[in-house]
Amino acid sequence: MISTSNPISNTKVTVAYGDGIGPEIMDATLRILDAAGAKIEPEVIEIGEKVYKSGSKAGIQPSDWESLRRNKVFLKAPITTPQGGGYKSLNVTARTTLGLFANVRPCMAYSPYVETKHPLLDLVIIRENEEDLYTGIEHRQTNQMTQCLKLISRPGCEKIIRYAFEYARAYNRRKVTCLSKDNIMKMTDGLFHRVFDEIAAEYPDIEKEHWIIDIGSALLADEPERFGVIVTLNLYGDIISDIAAQIAGSVGMGGSANVGDQCAMFEAIHGSAPDIAGRGIANPSGLLNGAIMMLVHIGQGEVAAQVHNAWLKTIEDGIHTGDVYQEGVSKERVGTKGFADAVIARLGQTPEHFKTISYAAAPKPIHISSASQTPQKKELVGVDIFLDWNEGTARQLGDAISALSDSPLELKMITNRGVKVYPDGVPETFCTDHWRCRFKGKAGLDGALDKTTIWKQLALLNEKGFDTIKTENLYTFDGEVGYSLMQGE
Repeated sequence: MISTSNPISNTKVTVAYGDGIGPEIMDATLRILDAAGAKIEPEVIEIGEKVYKSGSKAGIQPSDWESLRRNKVFLKAPITTPQGGGYKSLNVTARTTLGLFANVRPCMAYSPYVETKHPLLDLVIIRENEEDLYTGIEHRQTNQMTQCLKLISRPGCEKIIRYAFEYARAYNRRKVTCLSKDNIMKMTDGLFHRVFDEIAAEYPDIEKEHWIIDIGSALLADEPERFGVIVTLNLYGDIISDIAAQIAGSVGMGGSANVGDQCAMFEAIHGSAPDIAGRGIANPSGLLNGAIMMLVHIGQGEVAAQVHNAWLKTIEDGIHTGDVYQEGVSKERVGTKGFADAVIARLGQTPEHFKTISYAAAPKPIHISSASQTPQKKELVGVDIFLDWNEGTARQLGDAISALSDSPLELKMITNRGVKVYPDGVPETFCTDHWRCRFKGKAGLDGALDKTTIWKQLALLNEKGFDTIKTENLYTFDGEVGYSLMQGE
């Protein structure tokens, strides 16, 4: 356990040993930090699978949130979220509850000691951590259709993108690359790209570029050396950071910081690996690298550098766990404990092949607050009403709705899974029982609509036996369309 002989100067850190290989790699990590003289005082909580199965679907006891909020620094080993049932990922819950908007994942190749096809790989992925599809807002709406809401806010974009540029400037990285899919998701990913361009203009000393996520991911896999800092949305960031870590040599070596204005959480990027739990063979490097980031965060840069250099020296000396062991390159295959012992034995030494790490001039923690935005004039101009309907063709549905003589709104078109099917649909289009009906004001109805008109339209549809399952109001903001246009609009 970490020494507490000088509690006045120690930083209290909430620690969770997690599931699977978690207890083994946490024990190894804490032993190394203790030997290096880290001034931290662990406060242990239990989270994960045992807590889930004890009846808490949050995976954490309510009282333990107070430890996180009080200490504001969390070192977490991997946990297992049980499959099935209503279990929401505690990783996601912790990030959003504590406002940890920035997920920082450095990725570096350690060639020739760790096998890789990209020996010059050295980049940082900064992933938005609170929004996107990871909000987990899903609904089953019909027998055939489920949905997941992708939520992207301007403040969320501003915070993560500005953080990426501040990080690049603080760590002397000369380029920031934005990855999105705004050619398809023009409203959500489009907002992310627009905010990136706005903020990038404030950093003329840093090169900026944007790639669509698919070709950007291909370039990452083929030419990772071209990237410095990548900033992207939540799901994309999760996927590409694992790709980057794997092509660097091993997902098992990647550490991660989750940073907010008040709190921070540090972890390995890999999971709990229950298949090798208890065998003493897990690589503790991912969690150790997360702990190094934690030491920098709490102002113990000298200790962080000592641990990092000892770890690099261990890798150089060929002392490797089985996941990165190479015949003819590695000198000794060790388990979790043996690897920790090797790092401890090299504390105070510096690497010869790799560049010596120094955190003496590490920047202060970067705190980002979202800029206020001037409200725009918002006008209601229509509504998309979604129906559960399985009684015929798109044409039959459209004709039936259009025939409602007392309808207060005009049906403009119907889509099924985003494809226009009425009017002028084609029979080759496959349709489900989930229909989006777009209504606008009738000819001669000037100006914005009021919600009473929409309620009347809903009431009429329900009266006529249509199963209305969802509505999405259509707005303009300062005259700019605030909804996705359909074919022909």
